[in-house]
Amino acid sequence: MQLNLHPTGRHFLQIPGPSPVPDRILRAMSLPTIDHRGPEFATLGLNVIAKVKQIFQTQHPVVIYPASGTGAWEAALCNVCSPGDEVLMVETGHFAWLWQKLAARLGLSTEVLALPGTCTETGLPNAWRHGVPAELVEARLKADTGHRIRAVCVVHNETSTGATSDIAAVRRAVDAAGHPALLLVDTISGLASADYQHDAWGVDVTISGSQKGLMLPPGISFNAVSPKALEASKSAQLPKSYWAWDEIIEMNKTGYWPSTPNTNLLYGLHEACDMLLARPLADTFARHQRWAKGVRGAVQAWGLPVQCADPAVYSPVLTGVVTPLGLDADALRKTIHQRFDCSLGTGLGKIKGRMFRIGHLGDCNDLTLIAALAACEMGLKLHGVALAGSGVQAAMDFFSANPAS
Repeated sequence: MQLNLHPTGRHFLQIPGPSPVPDRILRAMSLPTIDHRGPEFATLGLNVIAKVKQIFQTQHPVVIYPASGTGAWEAALCNVCSPGDEVLMVETGHFAWLWQKLAARLGLSTEVLALPGTCTETGLPNAWRHGVPAELVEARLKADTGHRIRAVCVVHNETSTGATSDIAAVRRAVDAAGHPALLLVDTISGLASADYQHDAWGVDVTISGSQKGLMLPPGISFNAVSPKALEASKSAQLPKSYWAWDEIIEMNKTGYWPSTPNTNLLYGLHEACDMLLARPLADTFARHQRWAKGVRGAVQAWGLPVQCADPAVYSPVLTGVVTPLGLDADALRKTIHQRFDCSLGTGLGKIKGRMFRIGHLGDCNDLTLIAALAACEMGLKLHGVALAGSGVQAAMDFFSANPAS
């Protein structure tokens, strides 16, 4: 029996990354590979580096790696930390927890800060339904009178839960505590979908990846680096070679890299930046906010809880949907995939089986989202869920009454 890996029609990829890749970017990536030491590549490299800085909203270096976002996590830590350094990791979901695990394996002393308790409505951890509690960060840093904490690590857009934290508020908390800790921020799923300002928000190292708002396949990751972080890297003692910023930043001045870059993905990145910068970034952020409101309206019409419990930090990138007790969210996802060729994000870690995630980023539009919501609605009905109303109708009403600008 042969597997049908390519059914008729287009697959609905509605996970929160990797996101659907526009044909325009796929065509750019199909260009012939060129000599990564030749003059054509230097032109490409210089252009890509300049444009990526605009996406991060920074005037400072952005280091580009042929790697996943996990690699950029490691790069951020090993460039500014030494063995045994204390780092404060704020737990807001599965990816914050994974970053903490990586830090511990590097030999750092990790302390996890999280909102206490469990949500009475869903039985899920409070920390996994909210953003970064800036007031707790400030209190913890004030208590660190010896300034032993080297860095504060937070996730901007927690992909596992659908909460987007206020990074400017975290910066204010660090400053209010009068603490010299570096601020490291993961915006792997937030960049180019949610407003993110590396310089204005006072971030020291920003981590991101290619497969979310940048609309590329996986394979490129980033560290945007502040002057303070660059200075810290000069004395950091964690082992590093491939990840070291200094050689990459120096060679980037001429458009090259010290190791082999992923040339064709850089073609795609160049095209993605052109697409994003053709209009003000604020337009892109507004488009994602609009999509998110339409999807959340559908979830609310169904009568199901949104995973993120704080409307002030609802993510424009994805919406987490909590399923009724007794319904395995992964079984629901399997039904939706098999019956309607639509992929939804799984629940991760502490919330596995209790929720699924709808991505609204990348190469999608109102109709792709309505189709994905229809697949969800049919799947919920097939599993016997008594819905309060039609989420599809709610989304159609919202999108028709609120046209895209």
